[in-house]
Amino acid sequence: MKEVILTKHNYENEVIKSDIPVIVDFFATWCGPCKMIAPILEELANEYDGKIKVGKIDVDSEGELAMAFGISSIPTLLIYKNGEIKEKIVGYHTKEQILNKIDI
Repeated sequence: MKEVILTKHNYENEVIKSDIPVIVDFFATWCGPCKMIAPILEELANEYDGKIKVGKIDVDSEGELAMAFGISSIPTLLIYKNGEIKEKIVGYHTKEQILNKIDI
């Protein structure tokens, strides 16, 4: 599955109402660690298609969402299950570390 671009307009439908776990990636195009973790998230979206969803929020264009979740460092990953935040990961992490947090 292709990564989903999240905005304040589709957040509830794509994340809160999702019937599969969702990784929400708060990032910026100028952020080095964000660029490092991006291929990992893309790989997860493709490998676990139908089992997890990966959504991306550009903090520069969706500052309102970033503020609503108190995002002060990027990348920040929020892992949702059944509409609730189950994990928060700040900074670069390996694929294995992220998979351990998802627990699918």
